[in-house]
Amino acid sequence: MSNLAARFLVAVVAVPAILALLYVVHPIGFYLLTLAAAIVAALELFAMVAPDDKPSQWLGTLLTVAVSASIWFFGKDPRVFVTVAIAVPLVGVLIPLLRLGDIATAGLRSATFAFGPLYCAIPLAFLALLRRDYDPGFVVLALMLSWFGDTGGYFAGRFLGKSKLYEAVSPKKTRAGAVGGLLGSVLGAVWASLHFLKGKLPLHHAIPLALVAGALGQSGDLAESLLKRSVGVKDSGGILPGHGGILDRIDALMFTASSVFLYLLWR
Repeated sequence: MSNLAARFLVAVVAVPAILALLYVVHPIGFYLLTLAAAIVAALELFAMVAPDDKPSQWLGTLLTVAVSASIWFFGKDPRVFVTVAIAVPLVGVLIPLLRLGDIATAGLRSATFAFGPLYCAIPLAFLALLRRDYDPGFVVLALMLSWFGDTGGYFAGRFLGKSKLYEAVSPKKTRAGAVGGLLGSVLGAVWASLHFLKGKLPLHHAIPLALVAGALGQSGDLAESLLKRSVGVKDSGGILPGHGGILDRIDALMFTASSVFLYLLWR
């Protein structure tokens, strides 16, 4: 119950602030929020794989900032996406050469610094582009697909869950929780389609989008659990009471935000 209370208090503070940034403040305000989240997420990620190497952590975080800023300011130019997709992994994979450290972990660090800046920056930058270039309601949709899925999964798993979903990676997750999470995501998408995105998100699009994004969001949660388990940490950080770190809170959102953005790009 103390964990639930902490989560509730975080939501009471965060949700009104996010809604104000979405509907009241200039779009740059919401972008700065996503940039701050990307910076913290990057610091958490690189601290997990290189805990004793602050210079490497900050080099990886600077790459993350560069990726985010490139997408926000120049993202409409396809050459920017191509350049970022090529240059950032090539630069990131060189960081362990500059900061060698333990040779046994060099492979993990090379892969993380090559991919990590893209992973931490791009999905959150997509959220900012949804706010600026489409409709703030699509940001709310991405949040709901993640948060409703998380809530549905929590209660279904708590009261109905017996069979484990993927015990080797996340011992507490159950199959009932996975189904409950999908139902929660669908509920959020249906609500969006019938209310604040009425006329912009048809119901026959909303439900498949929720199923795909919800499943990917749960997979993103499992992927982060796998990373944490592989490096022997329980939480990515401790910045959010009741939630752990930023990565612990947005691991599913990264996938739901990307799903919504790609849906709008291709519909």
